[in-house]
Amino acid sequence: MLKLTESYGDRPEGELPPLFQRILQNTIRDYYRRSRIRATWTPLAGSFGRQGSEEDDFDILDTAEDLGEGKVTSPLPDMQLNQKQTLEQIEVALQSLPSRQREAFLLRYWEEMDVAETAQIMGCSEGSVKTHCSRAVRALANKLGDRGLQS
Repeated sequence: MLKLTESYGDRPEGELPPLFQRILQNTIRDYYRRSRIRATWTPLAGSFGRQGSEEDDFDILDTAEDLGEGKVTSPLPDMQLNQKQTLEQIEVALQSLPSRQREAFLLRYWEEMDVAETAQIMGCSEGSVKTHCSRAVRALANKLGDRGLQS
């Protein structure tokens, strides 16, 4: 309803119900798209969590920074090495993407920005953002799958 009032508050009352339905449908569709993408990456990212940790706000990027600085102490050195190598493979896969795809992917899925915010930052249309993200996800899934990293 906030999106409706912010964007279409000046419209006649008769136009509001169909606009509201369209906004609601798009919001639900975006939610499920994001869920599907997160479901792809969450099992992989979940393997980086600290065992025995009760933290609900785990962030893979924090772990990546910790691993890079050698701060994480894992009960099994081979597990820590495996996590570090996996993060390196993900970073290499991200770096191999074209810059626009990488930018769209990181803004949408790591920074959790919506399509409109991402389009504004990138200076392109929302459709372009969706296309870049779709291609990036497909490319990353292929590259990481080839390296044995699958969800």
